[in-house]
Amino acid sequence: MGSARAGEIDSSITMVEPGSSLPVWELFIGGTVILSFLAAVTIWTMSAMRGIKRANRRRSLLVNSALNRLNQGMVIMDAEGRVVFCNDRYLEIYELSRNDLRVGMTAEDLLVLRRQHGTLDEETEQFYRSTEGSDEHLSHLPNGRSVLIKYSKLPNGGSISTHDDCTEQRQLSKQLATTKQFLESVIDNIPVCVVAKSVEDGRYILANRAFERFSRLPRERVIGRRADELFNAETAQIIRDADRAAIADLRVPLKAEMTINVGGPRIISSDRVVACNDKGEPEFLIALFDDITERHSLERELESAKKFLELVIDNIPICMTVQSAVDGRYLLANRNSEAILNRRREDALGLSVAEIFDPKESKLIGERDSMAIKRRQLLTEEQPISTKDGLRLFVTRRQTVLDDHGQPKYLIKTHEDVTDRRQTETRMAHMAYHDGLTDLPNRAAFLHSLDQMIEACRDTAEQFAVVAIDLDGLKEINDVFGNTVGDKLLIEVAGKLRSTCRGGVVSRISGDEFGLIIDGPQPDGGLAMADTVAKVLANGFLIDGKAMRIGITTGISVFPNNGDDAATLLANAGSALFRAKARMRGSVSVYEPEMDRQIRDRRVLHQDLSKAVKNGEISLFYQPQARGSGPNGNNEVVGFEALARWRHPTRGYVPPSDFIPLAEESGLIVELGEWILREACRQAASWANPLQVAVNLSPAQFLNSDLVSVVHTILLETGLNPRRLELEVTEGVLIEDFDRGLSLLRRLTALGVRISMDDFGSGYSSLTYLQAFPFDKIKIDRAFVMNLGHNPQSAAIVRAVIGLGHGLGVSIVAEGVETQQQLHFLVQEGCDAVQGYYIGKPHPIEHYAELVGLPEIVQSPPLADERIAEERIAV
Repeated sequence: MGSARAGEIDSSITMVEPGSSLPVWELFIGGTVILSFLAAVTIWTMSAMRGIKRANRRRSLLVNSALNRLNQGMVIMDAEGRVVFCNDRYLEIYELSRNDLRVGMTAEDLLVLRRQHGTLDEETEQFYRSTEGSDEHLSHLPNGRSVLIKYSKLPNGGSISTHDDCTEQRQLSKQLATTKQFLESVIDNIPVCVVAKSVEDGRYILANRAFERFSRLPRERVIGRRADELFNAETAQIIRDADRAAIADLRVPLKAEMTINVGGPRIISSDRVVACNDKGEPEFLIALFDDITERHSLERELESAKKFLELVIDNIPICMTVQSAVDGRYLLANRNSEAILNRRREDALGLSVAEIFDPKESKLIGERDSMAIKRRQLLTEEQPISTKDGLRLFVTRRQTVLDDHGQPKYLIKTHEDVTDRRQTETRMAHMAYHDGLTDLPNRAAFLHSLDQMIEACRDTAEQFAVVAIDLDGLKEINDVFGNTVGDKLLIEVAGKLRSTCRGGVVSRISGDEFGLIIDGPQPDGGLAMADTVAKVLANGFLIDGKAMRIGITTGISVFPNNGDDAATLLANAGSALFRAKARMRGSVSVYEPEMDRQIRDRRVLHQDLSKAVKNGEISLFYQPQARGSGPNGNNEVVGFEALARWRHPTRGYVPPSDFIPLAEESGLIVELGEWILREACRQAASWANPLQVAVNLSPAQFLNSDLVSVVHTILLETGLNPRRLELEVTEGVLIEDFDRGLSLLRRLTALGVRISMDDFGSGYSSLTYLQAFPFDKIKIDRAFVMNLGHNPQSAAIVRAVIGLGHGLGVSIVAEGVETQQQLHFLVQEGCDAVQGYYIGKPHPIEHYAELVGLPEIVQSPPLADERIAEERIAV
């Protein structure tokens, strides 16, 4: 602007023509303007310069303030080597003050100043030589401090140096190095293996010498590698699993035993600890482990040996103790010894005899112990010892053990409680010859008495009789009232027999059989005794408030006529008893030689029966059941009862009354009954006319828990409709076990079969059974039917049963109908069905082919004795 104004002035000046004169006032104004312009320029320039100086001063103060706050000393030199800036930290490090500095000082001047203040102990030339060619230099001050100096060149040719007091850092580094060396030395000399690994990648970062020896790998090969790079896959997996378990629970170290393969199977005991960073995150895993393979083996052997010895000692079936031979204190005791110590064995150890037993016993035991120690040999004796169970008799054995110098060291004692043995021996001596229930002499004692009688009567004219008595009705009493009542009855009978024989020999031979030895003329003496006993027992007994009567059947053999040794005489009395039971209960039979043949024949028959089913000797006959509506020709057949027949290859037809009881006695009835049921169902399934088929079941078959399953299986195999099958049972199936029998009957009914009660009115028939189970049919026993027209009581009973059945909604069948008169009575009374010879005799089913819808078949020849067909199967 000033330049423009000057131009204009110049222009105006140049426009005045030469020689013309200007007015004075114009010259004054022009000069004033020029001066004002120059003054304004000057003022503006000075103001700008002051602003720049203030900005530079503020910037300088800011930079100085920032540099003075550094933890490092700083010196800035210009291109000529003069000190431009020196911060407070530099002065502090070298113990200088700001007053010691002057403008224009050089680096050499600073070194001189430091030397003067005692913070430099070397010459300037030596200092420059030590720092030459290096950007940093470690200076050691006389006061023991260390300063790290670093140099940098500036773009303007100057330089900057930083001075860092690293005294404490170097001290820490030295301490760290010393500590690290110490720790490495300690870790290397720890006798157990120590390793550390990174949690992140599982690589080893530390391993001591023990680990080198264990792994047979140099640590240079271990560091930086993972377990799977050093060991086989199985071992590496075990290690990884243990590491994961330790990392999963950072709270407690993981202790574990593991088996790994390092040059063979080794057992190690491991402790793993996880080290975390400041954020609580797992960073390192430290593992300490020791090879305990040998120790483990020794511990197992020691533990095994210890357990073996403890097991042996504890299971010695007698009391065993070990005492000190010096002071008598107990050092060892097995469990059985607690019986005589009267306390836990742990509580007895360390105590003396006087502290355990009462004064009297301790004195006696102490004397015997001292004697055994003095004799130094085995001492055995019986002595009573007080126990919690009272005074007991013990066989005590004492043995002294000597030390290496031959002096008594230990006293080993065993105590065997023989109290029960002595009592048992006494009881056994009695029990060997007496019955446990009745306390009468048993069979062995009876035979012994017989031997004595034979010896006394041999070579003389004396006689005596062996009387075998069998109780009649005991089984029924057991069935009705239970075995407990039956046992009480046996005891009462034994007492009666003992008193009746007046001191003679009375023995219980078996369950319900008794034996007597009667001297005097025979067989009259035996017969008279049998009659007396029968009369005495006929008076009856009152057991648990229940009155009951019992009879006897008797067999008699006579010495010397029927045998000259005890076994023969007793066997022959048994044969006579068997004959008496077969003939009639309550009778008396004297032995005859032909009885032996009958018994042998029965045994042979039993053997043959066991093979009869397999040999195809058993067959089925069928007897029709009909609705009683008129004469024989007008009766409508509604079903058949299947009856078993045995055609023996040499004997011919064996009556069912012979082989059925034999099968029940021997247990063959179960196998035989299953065959009969299967065969009857198989044949009935082939009939064109779907008539009923009835099969008897024995009470013995109900003892088989698989009865329902057997019936079900047979129905499935044969395809017979269950409603066509009728199972006939007697009340015996309920007498044996009422609840179980009732359960089986209900399960059979659930299969769809029909259940009928057979032989109703005989035995112990009870209306309770009819109330407990809804039978489909009741069969009146033939014993009542055969007396119709002759016995009014039979007619009344039959009439009552028919009425009872109709009242319960149960069908009634009468067995044993053999006359028109019987049939007429039954029809008149409303009996639902009849069965017997008058309706039809038992024959093979081919005989009734037309009734069941089978093709015409050549009839079988009639039986030699057709009356045996009257006997139905008693299954």
